[in-house]
Amino acid sequence: MADRVRIGLIQAKNEVHGDEPVHLHKEKAIEKHVKMVRDAAAKGAQIVCLQEIFYGPYFCAEQSTKWYESAEEVPNGPTVQQFCALAKELGTVIILPVYEKVGIATYYNTAGVIDADGTYLGKYRKQHIPHVGVGSSGCGFWEKYYFKPGNMGYPVFDTAFAKVGVYICYDRHFPEGARLLGLNGAEIVFNPSATVAGLSEYLWKLEQPAHAVANGYYVAAINRVGTEAPWNMGEFYGQSYLVDPRGQFVAVGSRDQDEVIVADMDRSKIREVRDTWQFYRDRRPETYEDMVKLLP
Repeated sequence: MADRVRIGLIQAKNEVHGDEPVHLHKEKAIEKHVKMVRDAAAKGAQIVCLQEIFYGPYFCAEQSTKWYESAEEVPNGPTVQQFCALAKELGTVIILPVYEKVGIATYYNTAGVIDADGTYLGKYRKQHIPHVGVGSSGCGFWEKYYFKPGNMGYPVFDTAFAKVGVYICYDRHFPEGARLLGLNGAEIVFNPSATVAGLSEYLWKLEQPAHAVANGYYVAAINRVGTEAPWNMGEFYGQSYLVDPRGQFVAVGSRDQDEVIVADMDRSKIREVRDTWQFYRDRRPETYEDMVKLLP
């Protein structure tokens, strides 16, 4: 593998009103994101990541069974299959965050990982599920209504260009999984998100650079942009970015524009940082047993 790998991050507005039918949301969003993935590949991106549940609005602002209709099987659903074909055509790795349905009515917040030859490599299911109100209008991150917690651990995928881990949105507040992704071999961790101004924006550029430093890998953080009616729970503030293992920002997107952010990760910097800061050598897991005990 070459040391330099070009990363593409896609942030975009949802342009369909939330009262419209699910199929229209998916049709318009998929059409839009296919074009943006092609744009990223044309700019040389070798690994491309889309935003959290990219093919519609952030519907967790309300609690409605309507949105169960948007869930698909992974990898056998039509959206994953379409993007497998696209990845093969473009020779690009794609991290594809979707709403996953299992069996009759079990649902997860999931990201499929597709290799550059179109092979489906596996998936990550969001582990930490928020249920948090925002503002005074009844809106919130009502995710426990829609998703079971992930049950597949913290896998790392050996793609054509890099060893990739995935963390999804609220996961970023938990350092334990970030460390496990590093222990499992991740060179870059992607965090597709949907987060609004006010509640935790001040953490957006603190926590994930800290994960990058503590674990000696790159982090790619992706956030959507704009406001979404009818909920108007706040502004999705974009600012998708790539940060290196020293906590330095390689590239940062705009706050309010559809954008393909393209920047390079450098595997040699990972080696350099890990040779300097021997956090994996010096960690003391035998002293951390209390972390996994149930508190009274």
